[in-house]
Amino acid sequence: MTVLGIETSCDETSAAIVRDGKLLSNVTATQFFHAKYGGVVPELASRAHQQRIVPIVQEALSQADLTKAELDGVAAVYGPGLVGSILVGLSFGKAMALGLGVPFIGVNHMEAHILSNLIEEPQPDFPFINLTVSGGHTQLVLVKNPFDYQILGETKDDAAGEAFDKVAKMLGIGYPGGPLIDRYASRGNRSFVKFPRPYLEEGSLEFSFSGLKTSVLYYLKRIGFNSAQRKVMELNPEGLDEFLSDICASFQAAVVDVLVDKTTLAARRFGVRDVAIAGGVAANTELRERMRQAGEYFGLRIFIPKFDYCTDNGAMVAMVGFLKMQKGRTSSLELTAEPSLELT
Repeated sequence: MTVLGIETSCDETSAAIVRDGKLLSNVTATQFFHAKYGGVVPELASRAHQQRIVPIVQEALSQADLTKAELDGVAAVYGPGLVGSILVGLSFGKAMALGLGVPFIGVNHMEAHILSNLIEEPQPDFPFINLTVSGGHTQLVLVKNPFDYQILGETKDDAAGEAFDKVAKMLGIGYPGGPLIDRYASRGNRSFVKFPRPYLEEGSLEFSFSGLKTSVLYYLKRIGFNSAQRKVMELNPEGLDEFLSDICASFQAAVVDVLVDKTTLAARRFGVRDVAIAGGVAANTELRERMRQAGEYFGLRIFIPKFDYCTDNGAMVAMVGFLKMQKGRTSSLELTAEPSLELT
């Protein structure tokens, strides 16, 4: 059984081929031009998807050494995400399935992130705890089996990745904020500022990063750091770099502490040995290392996808499409884009 997976929920155009549960190819094009706008511009993102989707799909087929006629199914994301971007991949996927006379499979983007840990070996055993952490989502889920989930906690306001982007904007270091803050933090002092850890009420598995982001803003205002002050500090590049590194390290430490503590708490509460991380922020080096350390301390097995499968990618969509086809779960060609789709 050979399935093509298409991902266009935000600013990555990606296509991948899975055959009998094995990944044959995964091709992704990222829209770097959004950096100059300080965030993803939805209209520009959808136009770029339109320009790139045909060559990306063709390249995925070429790397897998397959033709379109050898596909048994086509899967595409139908939410959540940017509606214009979703529609490009969804419409292309449905049209391709119709033209080839094969089933179409609609895929929940959040579900795809969860099951990205099944792309390669080693894989977690069911049930496992999954932390999905990205620019738009922070969610803890008990994964009982493929397509059988219990949501344990979600963000009440800003997602972790969103907080990274906003703090990076405050500091004037660019977009996307996650990788940039991670880079600065790697050479900074995580104890430079003791930012609050938003644990909420005792034992809660919910998340909230808006207050932490605001704490960074108030700290910068208190010390007089603004665009004018930044220009003055630029006269001493080494001093500015040290300051930015220390702020990034302090902020990142607060986020990672909360993510690690709540994830390990969930594993212990539900008696689960295996813990997985997914989503763009799963590429964060401190989160990966701290989660491994926590795993050793609590006797948990930690599973983190390789970097290619942390960000939005076609491989995770193709894998979900394959698993759904195995169970005979295909979709109608009348399936519509659902930008606010939830995990059920």
